[in-house]
Amino acid sequence: MNPYNQFMFSVYIVRCADGTLYTGLARDPEARVNVHNSGKGAKYTRSRLPVSLVYVEECESLSAAMKRELQLKPLSRAKKETLIAGNPPTTTNA
Repeated sequence: MNPYNQFMFSVYIVRCADGTLYTGLARDPEARVNVHNSGKGAKYTRSRLPVSLVYVEECESLSAAMKRELQLKPLSRAKKETLIAGNPPTTTNA
């Protein structure tokens, strides 16, 4: 059973095999991780398999998810790790 609302989008972060973090958006983050791990996901993750899902944040619309993804992508690794640990970063600057 899919725990994600099919009408909502989520921003997700995966940890790649080399320890790097990749941020993306999807309706079903777990299914998207399966696509990444099949080698058919983002070009960035294809050479860094396998990836594991470490963070999911649901958004109320595609627009909201895209805006949130744009906020998260430039964050420093340290701030992403803080977010993953459950503590939102104090600023959205890298």
